Amino acid sequence: MIQAIAFYLFAGVVILSAGLTISSRNPVHSVLWLILAFFNAAGLMVLCGAEFIAMLLVIVYVGAVAVLFLFVVMMLDIDFAELRAGFVRYAPVGVALALALAAEVVIGFFGYTAGGVELAVKAAPLDPTIPNIEGIGRLLYSRYLFVFEGAGLVLLVAMIGAIVLTYRERGGVRRQSISSQVNRRAKDSTRNMQPAVGQGVEL
Repeated sequence: MIQAIAFYLFAGVVILSAGLTISSRNPVHSVLWLILAFFNAAGLMVLCGAEFIAMLLVIVYVGAVAVLFLFVVMMLDIDFAELRAGFVRYAPVGVALALALAAEVVIGFFGYTAGGVELAVKAAPLDPTIPNIEGIGRLLYSRYLFVFEGAGLVLLVAMIGAIVLTYRERGGVRRQSISSQVNRRAKDSTRNMQPAVGQGVEL
């Protein structure tokens, strides 16, 4: 029973915070809601028995979101005086969210210790005696190999598309010549010197 309560609690908060991430007008608030969504998604992974993915969500995604938060602050004109002025007004909301997160942690802990959700076992049956990371590796490189490779291709195309879309020709900037660098010989770029003691090197 506690597993189902924890699952629906985490899933509901993920959906709610994802919606607020999209609908928030303030970019800082949007990033904070996104961080809340990541934390609750990590709770879902813990309930499913995928502790490794949960830690990846917290360490990688929340850490990356913190960097994104810095970029948003640096690139956008945000009135910090107004944000500080509203701190006292929104303090009860912050306390309520903190208490809600603490309650989620407690419920998630009891749900995990009660046996976790059997969703992962039904979706990807594995030997329960093998470690979590080994089980993920076996699934990724056997049953879900093509899906995993497809996700890598999608990320590669997205990276190339971002480079192409943001590339701009700028005057006075020397472009990198890949062919010249590859065809350059070692004797044209380095010179062996044997200076005498106390004389130094001539540039």
